[in-house]
Amino acid sequence: MWKKTENEPPVAVTPQAPGRRPAPTTEVSAIGSSILIKGDLTGEEDLTIHGRLEGEVRLEKNNVTVGQSGHIKADIYGRSIRVEGAVEGNLYGRQEVVIRASGRVQGNIVSPSVTLENGSKFKGAIDMEPGGKTSRPAPKTEPAAAATEPKTIPAAAKTTAAPGSSHG
Repeated sequence: MWKKTENEPPVAVTPQAPGRRPAPTTEVSAIGSSILIKGDLTGEEDLTIHGRLEGEVRLEKNNVTVGQSGHIKADIYGRSIRVEGAVEGNLYGRQEVVIRASGRVQGNIVSPSVTLENGSKFKGAIDMEPGGKTSRPAPKTEPAAAATEPKTIPAAAKTTAAPGSSHG
């Protein structure tokens, strides 16, 4: 009844260790352009927002993209944040924040790496050393020396605007 034919290739079965789950796949969820969400958003997937959202977005271990038709009135927390649409709120990127040429941001940015593409619009402050040297007070042992030393801005923190751009 269960005879194997000579032409069939052998089937290899790889047993999985008990309790071991396969590696998670990188999923990207999307909020469509006709969707309006009022409230806080959390999850464990990358997210692209084409619609409107009012509240808070907390995807700190994942990537968040605001599409060109996206309009966000919220603080966004993500590993990498890319803005192609409009955001009214603060951006907290664990790795990077990128404002594309079509992007508009009104709020502060806190991230170790910030990119403002030529043509993007940004109004707010940028902190590229969250919890770093800029937030510590000067040592109390030599207050006069600390007050007279010239301050240097790291090259990564310097931004230049091309003529005609509207950063600031």
